Amino acid sequence: MRPPSRWQRLRDVILSTDPRRRTLVGMALLALLLMAASAGVMLLVAHASAALNATAVHWWAALSVGGLAVMTAFIRSGATLALRDPSLTLPQMAWTITSGAVAYVLAGEARGLVPSVLAMILFFGTFGLTVAEVIGIGIYALVAFGCAIGVSSRLSANASGYLDTAYALMVVIVLGGCVALNLRIHRIRARLQQQREALAQALDINRELATRDELTGLINRRAMLDLMELEHRRSLRSGRPLLLAQLDIDHFKPINDQHGHATGDRALQAFAGTVRAHVRDTDVLARWGGEEFVLMLCETQLDDARELLERVRLAVEALEIPHATGTLRMSVSAGLALHLPGDTVVHTLERADQALYTAKALGRNRWVVAPSGPQHPPRPAAGPSPFNARV
Repeated sequence: MRPPSRWQRLRDVILSTDPRRRTLVGMALLALLLMAASAGVMLLVAHASAALNATAVHWWAALSVGGLAVMTAFIRSGATLALRDPSLTLPQMAWTITSGAVAYVLAGEARGLVPSVLAMILFFGTFGLTVAEVIGIGIYALVAFGCAIGVSSRLSANASGYLDTAYALMVVIVLGGCVALNLRIHRIRARLQQQREALAQALDINRELATRDELTGLINRRAMLDLMELEHRRSLRSGRPLLLAQLDIDHFKPINDQHGHATGDRALQAFAGTVRAHVRDTDVLARWGGEEFVLMLCETQLDDARELLERVRLAVEALEIPHATGTLRMSVSAGLALHLPGDTVVHTLERADQALYTAKALGRNRWVVAPSGPQHPPRPAAGPSPFNARV
């Protein structure tokens, strides 16, 4: 990595290395630069016109620029980060408006320059203030410049007063126009924010639809494959066991044929809810397709997985789903496979699927554990119990 240049080091010293503070300091320095430029123009006018009090203008310039410099240093120190307004936008605007009102009085015949400075001040806070704050700062500016116009009118040597009236009208026009534009920009920002939120919500819904089964609320096959690959890598690193189970509702097709798809949908929903209620929060259940489901058991010992599948089997067997002509009962068959370090997730799923077929061949409503060694696929055989056959 190349070392930072002298300019980069200087920039880090001035703006800091913290991204948020750099933004705040950068905006404060911009305000300070604009105020310094305005003070420079006033000083130029003071030196060019004998009618202006040069000493008063010098004091005005020092106080105006100095006040913003103090605020900029305060922002650079990081002490404002805990405040609701860490950029000190309101204090900076109030200070510059007050300074502009005083400049209006001091500028004499050159006070026609001040409205442009006022516009710059009001636009500076467009993106940092709320609507209420924009209205409040506009009212403050109206009061401050109203006082300045009154004082200037008393001190003016212009007998007709037309020029003072023209200047006053220009200040009011600039002030009203800036506040109106600020409010318009805030409405546009609010509408854009609503559109962004609506777009984010739509993206969340699309993302949910892409990873969730709409009927059961379980994650779908694609999302489950991604999770299983992730858990496969974690299992390789940690050495902790990972088990996959294939679950299939027994004789599900007759349910749809005899009782209709609406009853079949309720059966799938009841099955998914029952299984989720009898597994741990760390276990993941997915709808694999139709009446087939996959259960991923992370960091689970084989004996614990057997007990869990037996609980699930008994819970599903106890389900009662009412329909038009009576009550529907269901059962589930399952095949369980321990994920081996050298295997792929797909191969482990195939072993679980073979164990599932063995459970069905043994009479259904049972679970079977796939062999963990280089053996042939499990074949139908009687186990020590009709519901927990082991091959």
